[in-house]
Amino acid sequence: MDVDGDFNKEKLLSKSFVFEALDGQARQELASFAYVKRVTSGETIFTMGAPGQSMMAIAEGTVRVTMLTPSAREITLNDMQAGDVFGEIALLDGGERSANVKALTNCTLVVLERRSLLDVLQRNPELSVRLIELLCQRVRRSDERMIEIAFLELPVRLARLLLRLTEAAPGSPDRPLKKLSQSQSELASMIGNTRENVNRCLRKWQKADLISLQDGWLIIDDREALEDIATSD
Repeated sequence: MDVDGDFNKEKLLSKSFVFEALDGQARQELASFAYVKRVTSGETIFTMGAPGQSMMAIAEGTVRVTMLTPSAREITLNDMQAGDVFGEIALLDGGERSANVKALTNCTLVVLERRSLLDVLQRNPELSVRLIELLCQRVRRSDERMIEIAFLELPVRLARLLLRLTEAAPGSPDRPLKKLSQSQSELASMIGNTRENVNRCLRKWQKADLISLQDGWLIIDDREALEDIATSD
């Protein structure tokens, strides 16, 4: 559902790493071309292979980016939250969507159409630089993920994932979360493995008092031990 309502689109854009580089006038111009879209939890925002003529900044909520393997297994690429942007690849090259995106919660998105954004890009090199930085971050993370899947054993990959998740919002590197709500199936999807293998590893760590599994939560009991596993070869 598209609803601009009383939302301050310029203020919402200023919360994004990409658009905070713009001065107020440029953000105001960009906001004049944008529209606000609300999606409900569980709703598909777009699918891999669909035409891509827009990119979106998350003002509120969390979305999940996934893709299917040749064997039809879903792999989670990333969970994105307020301040993140997605859909930039298809918007910039005019091609098809490179992944699926679904709302994990009710979300408010600021949508920017390709033609309008490209026009602003031509007159604002700062925005172009930020988009390049964003793409480089995505490529680096993709490379790291490929290396982990190809060369690291399951416990190392799982430990690294848990540590990353504890540092993601609302946590931070300085104040990591002590418990996580992701299911074992979701964790398996994020590291390209099966729920059964993840379950066996978590049960082993639970017996060793590294973690606890209680009421749907995964509780980190011994962060230092997980850090040791994450840095082992």
